[in-house]
Amino acid sequence: MNSELIKVNCLLAKLTKSQQYTKTLQLFHKIQSSHYLKPDQYTLSTTLTASANLRDDAAGNQVHAHVIKTGYKIYSHVANTLLFLYSKSEDLASVKRVFAEIKVPDVYSWTTLLSACTNLGEVDYACHLLNQIPHRNEAVWNAVITGCADNGYPSIALDMFNRMHLLGIRHDNYSYASVLSMCSSELIDYGVQVHSLVIKTGFLVKPSVTNALITMYFNFGNANDAHQVFDETEHDQITYNAMISGLVSLGKDENALMMFKNMQEIGLNPTERTYVSLMSSSPCKNSSTQLHAHSIKTGFHDSNSVNNAAITMYSNNSDFHSAELVFMELEQKDRVSWNTMITIHAQSNSNSGDAIPTYLQMQHHGIKPDEFTIGSLLSTMESIQSIMTILAIVIKNNLISKTEVSNALISNLSKRNGIKEAYIIFNETNSKNFISWNSMISGFHSNEYSLHALNLFSIMIVSRLTPDVYTLTMVLNICATISSLTYGKGIHGYIIKSSYFHDTSLGNSLIALYSKCGDLNWSSRVFDSIIHKDVISWNSMISAYGQHGKGEKAISCFESMQDSDSVKVKPDHTTFIVILTACSHAGLVEDGVKIFKSMVNEYGLEPGVDHFSCVVDLLGRAGYLDEVEKMVKSDWCNVDCSVWWSLFSSCASHGDLRLGRIVGGILLEMEEDKSSVYVVLANMLADGGFWEEAEGVRKMMRGHGVVKQPGYSWIRL
Repeated sequence: MNSELIKVNCLLAKLTKSQQYTKTLQLFHKIQSSHYLKPDQYTLSTTLTASANLRDDAAGNQVHAHVIKTGYKIYSHVANTLLFLYSKSEDLASVKRVFAEIKVPDVYSWTTLLSACTNLGEVDYACHLLNQIPHRNEAVWNAVITGCADNGYPSIALDMFNRMHLLGIRHDNYSYASVLSMCSSELIDYGVQVHSLVIKTGFLVKPSVTNALITMYFNFGNANDAHQVFDETEHDQITYNAMISGLVSLGKDENALMMFKNMQEIGLNPTERTYVSLMSSSPCKNSSTQLHAHSIKTGFHDSNSVNNAAITMYSNNSDFHSAELVFMELEQKDRVSWNTMITIHAQSNSNSGDAIPTYLQMQHHGIKPDEFTIGSLLSTMESIQSIMTILAIVIKNNLISKTEVSNALISNLSKRNGIKEAYIIFNETNSKNFISWNSMISGFHSNEYSLHALNLFSIMIVSRLTPDVYTLTMVLNICATISSLTYGKGIHGYIIKSSYFHDTSLGNSLIALYSKCGDLNWSSRVFDSIIHKDVISWNSMISAYGQHGKGEKAISCFESMQDSDSVKVKPDHTTFIVILTACSHAGLVEDGVKIFKSMVNEYGLEPGVDHFSCVVDLLGRAGYLDEVEKMVKSDWCNVDCSVWWSLFSSCASHGDLRLGRIVGGILLEMEEDKSSVYVVLANMLADGGFWEEAEGVRKMMRGHGVVKQPGYSWIRL
């Protein structure tokens, strides 16, 4: 081998290892133009690696052409680097084509292909491929598990992890770290079991596993167990960063700063992630400045990730001048820098119009948008036409295949009455996840296509995706809205057969469903079956009794809520609204007044407008108009239109013309454009024999240009 070529290859490797990819490509072009040096397989594989990391498709294609021309694709490390190149550029078709040309794929070949498939949405194909691999070791399993974990397919990842365990394939630190990172509050027991397995197999010494365990316990909201894992293991910068990040996520900002201080006291220097985590804790203005100054002092003044976090930190403190200043002083603004500024403008009430100009500047600097750019821009769009403009940008930049982008488009179009356009995008989205289905189902319902929403849910049931609690709750609410008892019972049956049988939120939705569909018996049965009743469970049952005129049972349920043998649940503001409403509908005046007083005296809750409206309705229905008048005139009573309307309706029902005139006058001042005020007042006056005064109200109505609503056509005028 040419000794000069060996030296050049070493230099190429050194440049690539130090992430100087542009210089790697420049050196490769010099080699190509040389008359005495010919690139070999090592030259080509190193250059392909640089092209992949730069995501320079043109350079990668040129090197690939050279590989084919020289016949070096027979070397496994060259072929594998080609796989890496196309997986980085998200060109799955080319990944599959290169893989098919490899005669004897090795572990790296398989893992690269599997990772590309899971990362680019072809999870089913990746699972199929996994079954075809003759010798499956932990690396190929990890490729699928990690890919599913990182791309929104947690159930498949956990299933693969379990299968791997059952087949006796030993887990390693990568599989443990991936699975632990997915364990949210719904998987507490599972996470604890995996923790036990980690201890049993001796992987607690691996920093990646330790850090994943710490992160998992913080995801559970359990800082104590996270601290225990931290105390039982050796500490490095990554472990401290996991602790700081976790403490920040739980709002324990002072503890995070103490951990930051301890980290430095034992001689560990902060890293980029340390500062990024601390800056995300939204410290006060003075602390923000000190933290930013500390990051500059420790040599991170050129770090884009730290500066981007500083921009966000300043904007969270409404210090937009400092945020803009940090952004302007960045020498190399990356995509995250631009996205951060676009997001700041998009979320600002006064500067939301600057989001598009900032995007145009980003485009002028040659930086392409990604899913975060599109999400921020979409949040500022107010019409279907403007959203379609963003869609053109999405298509131009080949982002429509990104599930996050298609989901954002579906959601925003649905909110702007573009349900047909949203459904087209939904149908064309290949890699649908939970958010895709939920957004489309919700979009149909919000646009009054409830039956379409239920049909789409049926399609989801037969697909590979299993509905989550949010999906089932949403569909139950749709059934309740349209009183579809048959469909609702079908979903109830599905829940009973699933693992969500004891989920409290689903039980609450079922109570509301059966109540609104007129089946109080089933509402009660579902309520009794809920093991862990929360305040919403009790509120739903009290409301169900109230809706069916069972005021005494509603009161009994309210009392049981406080005397429960299990965990006592304290009534909230909503509890008192539903119980007072139940008392009002059943005419239980004394009970209602007693409960209203207990709200203030026993539970220390301040009544809101809705509570006063309920009490006014309660007393007014029973004819206690003098007491109501005294209440609304008192300083402590919170009165708005709803309260006045309750009183006005009671005046009309009981023929109290004196008070009706007063309340009607107040409502005319507040809602002079509402025809119903004029109509009710004129009829009250006419029923009392005050014909001229009634005619005066009619003339006033016509003088203000108020048109009687069709719903009042039965009322004489």
